[in-house]
Amino acid sequence: MALLSVQHVKKIYATRLGGAKVQALADVDFTVEQGEFTAIMGESGSGKTTLLNILAGLDKPTGGEIFLNMRNICTLGEKEISAFRRDNLGFVFQDFNLLDTFSIQDNIFLPLVLAGKKFDEMQKRLEPIARGLGIVDILQKFPYEVSGGQKQRTAIARAIITNPQLILADEPTGALDSRSAGQILQIFEDINSRGQTILMVTHSIQAASRAGRVLFIKDGQVFHQIYRGDMDGDQMYQKISDTLTVLATGREEGGAYHG
Repeated sequence: MALLSVQHVKKIYATRLGGAKVQALADVDFTVEQGEFTAIMGESGSGKTTLLNILAGLDKPTGGEIFLNMRNICTLGEKEISAFRRDNLGFVFQDFNLLDTFSIQDNIFLPLVLAGKKFDEMQKRLEPIARGLGIVDILQKFPYEVSGGQKQRTAIARAIITNPQLILADEPTGALDSRSAGQILQIFEDINSRGQTILMVTHSIQAASRAGRVLFIKDGQVFHQIYRGDMDGDQMYQKISDTLTVLATGREEGGAYHG
């Protein structure tokens, strides 16, 4: 049984004053199994961000359904979706989304505070995560006092401390130098190897090549997908690069997949 099931999702936006309509998603259909690390790629304007916002419960589709662990998130009300998002989803963003007036530790604790957890439990959860991410020595510092890579490690800690069913990552290496980006991607691989399901939107071939599967969005639908199988990182990188060339040129060679 799939952890995430996206079924024929469409999204149409009406322009101001109800004029022309823009179709951001035409017919997106895919599943993500428990424990998968899946990347989503596509050109700007292909619908990746719209899809991520809908999966996060920040927007509702015009048509179709989305099930997370067999629960239809499209039917949830405003209060329900906020609680569902907090209890089931973890988020990692390109710009980190940390509060500068909170310490690193308090930023990580924030979703647990909102969930009403006691300090002792929060501390117990934090200790192994902080050790694993190498941020024990910066927990009492503030975001403006640490590097971009450390900020993203903090964001990852905040995302996984709630034990979410699914982590949604939006360009998680986009604001990082190549060395920090590589370290963050290794962290994603490590937490995925322990069973964490990850869905990552990225423009980076390097980032996508770490995933077990890559979905390509074009014109608001799934155009193609690549499974890693027994490919190594270099082979996966080349396969993704070739597919992006097909997307850019409009050719549909090599067994294009229509979702």
